[in-house]
Amino acid sequence: MDALDRYFKYRHNLIEQYIKGDMSKGEYLKENIDAVLNLKPTPFKKIDSVKKGLFNYQYFNAMAKDIKMNSSNFYESKQADYYYNKKDQATLKVIELLNYKGISAYPIYVKSKALKNKLFEIVIDDYNMILHSTNEIILKRLREEHIFCEEIRKSVIDNYINQRY
Repeated sequence: MDALDRYFKYRHNLIEQYIKGDMSKGEYLKENIDAVLNLKPTPFKKIDSVKKGLFNYQYFNAMAKDIKMNSSNFYESKQADYYYNKKDQATLKVIELLNYKGISAYPIYVKSKALKNKLFEIVIDDYNMILHSTNEIILKRLREEHIFCEEIRKSVIDNYINQRY
């Protein structure tokens, strides 16, 4: 098992602990960012595999969420937006590497007014991964490939999505 596989297995175990109620969302996010940074303190520069793309997604998402949880000023908020943008670039690369196969995508119900009618979910079956985005370019590509269902659904991880940190 390579380092990426170990990370994803560890992350899966964290998710199970969160689902069981053994840790809060904040605790899960902290443990996940620690795991990301312990595996690789910088993201992959070249995404030439789905696993590397998924890791970069996790890396940038963890960094953005960490800043959001701890931010108190405009500069930090802009830094979080930078990481979310990098996360979306990784998302696009992953779905391109998959050639838009084995993917389903749809808008999801959210409690957040800021994300209402913006957040959508991308489920990657073969990797048991759930990605989220509000990025219009990704949305456009998913629609062009006819894999975006317009019907709003409950997220596969609804409790997580709709729980504040």
